[in-house]
Amino acid sequence: MAFVEFRNVRKEYHMGNSVIAAADGVTFDIEQGEFVVIVGPSGAGKTTVLNMLGGMDSCTSGKILVDKRDVSACNDRELTEYRRCDIGFVFQFYNLIQNLTALENVELASQICPEPLNPCTVLRQVGLQQRMNNFPAQLSGGEQQRVAIARALAKNPKLLLCDEPTGALDYLTGKQVLELLQQTCRKFGRTVVVITHNQAFSAMADRVIRIHSGKVQEVLLNPNPVPAERIEW
Repeated sequence: MAFVEFRNVRKEYHMGNSVIAAADGVTFDIEQGEFVVIVGPSGAGKTTVLNMLGGMDSCTSGKILVDKRDVSACNDRELTEYRRCDIGFVFQFYNLIQNLTALENVELASQICPEPLNPCTVLRQVGLQQRMNNFPAQLSGGEQQRVAIARALAKNPKLLLCDEPTGALDYLTGKQVLELLQQTCRKFGRTVVVITHNQAFSAMADRVIRIHSGKVQEVLLNPNPVPAERIEW
């Protein structure tokens, strides 16, 4: 059994008399400790898949299993617990609390889960040991995204889900964030899933899931992932 299993997952939205299938029979597996890139154009259904995997949305039909837990069968209370304890989220925009320092932002996340990592240790791991007491407005975009990653990691999650994590960053800073995410996967054994429209990111993944029009077009296993610093786009 794979660590993550999507089985014929469908997500429908009703608009008047029309039914829109944002996910239309999505099936794939992810193994524990993999760096996975889910890639496709805007509107392909990538974020819908991520939201269902992260317990922020439910599927209309099909089955979603994470570490043998049937997420698709969870009620609202169980999904809240799942999001709180098992999932770390990193978004395009950092969503930091502006009147809290970097350390306080990370501490806030560590207080809501049962087995958190030490916030100071995690901030050191992402290279912000000198910036712990700075507020978000005093940090660069790349530093704010590092705080967001540290906040997600401090929860000690089973899955780290990243939705266009370099979308608000310049090229060089975006590359540094990708290096950090890849390092998080390789050094600490985290399962990392990155959603992107950027085809170049596929080269650094262990597994590439291509989505178009709500369907999985193909799943590719990459025997020789490229280090993030060698990615060009």
